[in-house]
Amino acid sequence: MLWSDTFRRWLPAFGTAIPLIILPIAVLSIPLAAAQEMRLSAPETTSWILALYGLSGLLGLLLTIRYRQPLLLTGNIFVLVFIASLGGRLSYPELVGASIVAGASVVLLSALGLTARLAAWIPAPIVLGLLAGAVMPFVSDLFTSLGDAPALVGGTILAYFVSRRVLGTRLPAILPALVAGLAIAALTGEFGQVPTRLSLPIPTVTNPVFSVHAIATATPVLVILITLQSNLPSVVFLQEQGYHPPERVINNVSGVSTLLGSLLGPTAVSLSLPATALVAGPEAGEHQLRHRAVYLASSSVLLIALLAGIAAYLPAIIPLRLLLALAGLAVVDLLASALQQITRGPLLLGPMFAFAIALSQISILGFGPFFWALVIGTGISLLLERDELQMLRSPAPE
Repeated sequence: MLWSDTFRRWLPAFGTAIPLIILPIAVLSIPLAAAQEMRLSAPETTSWILALYGLSGLLGLLLTIRYRQPLLLTGNIFVLVFIASLGGRLSYPELVGASIVAGASVVLLSALGLTARLAAWIPAPIVLGLLAGAVMPFVSDLFTSLGDAPALVGGTILAYFVSRRVLGTRLPAILPALVAGLAIAALTGEFGQVPTRLSLPIPTVTNPVFSVHAIATATPVLVILITLQSNLPSVVFLQEQGYHPPERVINNVSGVSTLLGSLLGPTAVSLSLPATALVAGPEAGEHQLRHRAVYLASSSVLLIALLAGIAAYLPAIIPLRLLLALAGLAVVDLLASALQQITRGPLLLGPMFAFAIALSQISILGFGPFFWALVIGTGISLLLERDELQMLRSPAPE
């Protein structure tokens, strides 16, 4: 009877943790595809995966044990997609440098209590417009790859659509797509050679390059994605669920771990609103036991980190077209969410111009489209959408 009661109380945690275990495995295709495009070595790829998964998994466990609250830290998926989109514009050491500066900036903003002011300077919808523009090529390239490899990419996309239609939200559709893609690659003989020697991950430090161009292009976006897009709304949700999250500690942990972790590869550690909603919501079980889902989810992420040495060789084994297709499918929901948020207002013109500029090839004074998407998008909203900006900054009536 005791065992059955224990199992019953743990069951909601298991159910909640399943998508949080599957999703990190599925989105592994994003850094793997980016690593291959940036021509990273196996040690560099191993270290990057170790930073993306190991730090967040370990720190999430420690915070949850310390505060007995569901504080699930993740390698920020928004930041990961953004960094991957910059692979053709900035060098890997420049991305590392920009990410280190972003971590230091998060700590500084937290110490000075300036997070709220940051929201006033650069409205979140502008960043979402930029993010949608950064993500769009991943999705559109799906259909470019479809013309080059119709069987492989087409079968992967078909499995994704069938899964969404048949299984709905019961299982992330990217998982059946992954299985189908691997099966087709095996049948068509497109797998590469499996390395004869595999080892545990050994951290390799990348010497950062602190270029003005890279910092201006990437750092502001990373800071906003960590603080305003991730930590702040997650803390608000936790408070709404009756928890008392240590907001300053969370921001400091995010900043310091982003700074130090980026020496192994550009990363960002933060809370995640979708993940927080799962582990802290009613579906996770009794209020005082919801933190158990974090133990399961974070432990699985730590396991991925320990297998980073194996994962680093996957780009040499799995066809690049399949990795890119999976990366595109993995960000479909992210793109849909960003577009939905920027089109529902109150800001419209600034975010839409940020979206369009992020898709362009603009280069002025040595700065690329992501920098100018922030500058021009914010400027347009300040000039033409002052009343809407005021609505955005005003607290909602109770």
